[in-house]
Amino acid sequence: MARLDLPDALNTAENPLDVPMGSTGGHAAVSRRFLLQLARALHKHGTPAHRLETALAITARRLGLEAEFFSTPTSIMVGIGNLDDQRVSLLRVEPGEPNLGHLATLGDITRGVIEGTLSPADGLQQVEALDSQPRPYPQWLVLFAFICSSAAVSCFLKVRVGDVLIASLLGLLTGTLALLAGRRESTRHVTEPLVAFVVTTVAFTMDGIMGTRSGFATSLAGLVILLPGLTFTVALTELSTRHLSSGTARLSGAIVVFLGLGFGLALGAQTGGALGPMLHEAMPQLQGTLSRASLPAWTEWVALLVAPISFAVLLSAQRRDIGNIMVACAAAYLVSKFAGASLGEQLGAFLGAFVVSAGSNLFARLKRRTAMVTQVPGLLILVPGSIGLRSMQSLIGQDVETGIATGFRVAIIGISLAAGLLAGNVVTSAVNRIRR
Repeated sequence: MARLDLPDALNTAENPLDVPMGSTGGHAAVSRRFLLQLARALHKHGTPAHRLETALAITARRLGLEAEFFSTPTSIMVGIGNLDDQRVSLLRVEPGEPNLGHLATLGDITRGVIEGTLSPADGLQQVEALDSQPRPYPQWLVLFAFICSSAAVSCFLKVRVGDVLIASLLGLLTGTLALLAGRRESTRHVTEPLVAFVVTTVAFTMDGIMGTRSGFATSLAGLVILLPGLTFTVALTELSTRHLSSGTARLSGAIVVFLGLGFGLALGAQTGGALGPMLHEAMPQLQGTLSRASLPAWTEWVALLVAPISFAVLLSAQRRDIGNIMVACAAAYLVSKFAGASLGEQLGAFLGAFVVSAGSNLFARLKRRTAMVTQVPGLLILVPGSIGLRSMQSLIGQDVETGIATGFRVAIIGISLAAGLLAGNVVTSAVNRIRR
């Protein structure tokens, strides 16, 4: 993830971010600078508005600062001081993907400053050092995680044995294209439709050559990491907690990504559908080369083991948290699966999100860790991104009735997930008050 620097206009001694530590009122200046850098770092690494503003408010009170905060997905405003002489700083940041390792480190730093075991100056140095830290996993391992996550999702989709191999290759293609496109500013903002087009074209071309009839399922498995289901769920949670500006903007961003992926998928399906039969005539011997046997039942449980580890690598989680992430993902999936089978998918989604939220909050209190470390991967198992992509594909294909019905289903499941998250927060807060 590229470092995001403040505009040059802010790099003056007038701004709290750049007041020398040894100047008059140095402690207050360092405290302000720490608060602003912490706000930018938490925002940059994917903290939702309700968690971000709560964490910053607690930190400000511990530092003896009177502060107010306003967060949106692309910026955060921090007003420090009373209303008569308040100083407002605007931090412009790009919406970042969750970096669980950095979030865990920021949680430790914030906790140290709040409890007084770490000075604001030391905390500031540690926050600023995060940008220069290397990625926790080598690039080859990240690409391998793309492969494993796509293979695991294909097992969840109940495809055939040969389709798992195709999904794995598509996952590698997605990871390679996403990493290359993310390095250039000119292609960064079109990553989703570009990758969706290429991956879907390859999937439907192979479908036409080999006659697998699983082009959509393998495309979905290959693109699963790019689906904005988590962003959609977080947006609904922010709206539910009355962070209307941030929730509305984040929801709009998720819809735009869905549209981009749906467009790329629809265009790729048409292109691959035309190329496949042509290449099949040239290479008829490839027909039936992949096994069409059904997946054994045990592959679902292997996928449930592989998927959390892959998510941990892709989300840059610390190695010590991988076991906890596996437990959170397994609990979310199993509760949602069995409750959904007996009570309906909406209630299954609610209970799965409730278990993830409550369990993550209890984990955070008992282990003195950040709740998002286990909450984000747990939600990735549950989020309705695949259903949303199917809705966009139907709308683009002018199947309006199916598209609207599927979109409404996405909204209901998303609301169920948001309600589960909020219910988990309420229950754990009540338990915490009773203990006190």
